[in-house]
Amino acid sequence: MAEELALDLEELRHLQSIAKRPRILSLISSEIRNLEKLQTSREDGNAVSPPTASQIPTRISTSVKAPIKPALAYVSVSSFSWDQDNDKVKIYVSLEGVEQEKIQTEFKSMSFDVKFHDVKGKNYRCAVPKLNKEIVLEKCKVVVKPTRVIITLFKASKGDWSDLYFKGDKLKPNLDKEQDPMAGIMDLMKNMYEEGDEEMKRTIAKAWTDARSGKAEDTLKGY
Repeated sequence: MAEELALDLEELRHLQSIAKRPRILSLISSEIRNLEKLQTSREDGNAVSPPTASQIPTRISTSVKAPIKPALAYVSVSSFSWDQDNDKVKIYVSLEGVEQEKIQTEFKSMSFDVKFHDVKGKNYRCAVPKLNKEIVLEKCKVVVKPTRVIITLFKASKGDWSDLYFKGDKLKPNLDKEQDPMAGIMDLMKNMYEEGDEEMKRTIAKAWTDARSGKAEDTLKGY
């Protein structure tokens, strides 16, 4: 082994003598110094032994599994007030201790879902799955006041909403073939009564009274 080392050194020194490029000379010189140190240590009887298994540091895994977060529980805010003008609808939620940065909002064209996190140790949620009409979701906002939260919905088209919630075509009677045909007519009259003005309500009320008394008078003629 010592002979091989001496031959390697001799070869490297020969290459050093004929090399011209600085980078090559530097590499050869560095390797010659390493071999010379190895040769000296062997001649002194201080050969370096390879590290044992116990000396090799154990690799510690740094990957940490993120804990699985349980689903958050929410208290539904079912009681709130609202008003409107020609352009927007405002919803007033009575809730103290709400922090603006702990609110999560989701506005869609026909719905909204607002979540209030960590309010005195509880999470609250105010949502309407289907609104009366479309809103401009990009303009909607939530403002926190000391004792309440105001959710502002901007209407896609100006005008009054008859209700906050979508109720479908209320004037369309249910004409299920298996249902009593009179039930659909009664539903229609009920919806007309709820939506109509005072004159309509008086007319509907008279029609109900006449129907119960057996009169066949066409009270709704003209409507």
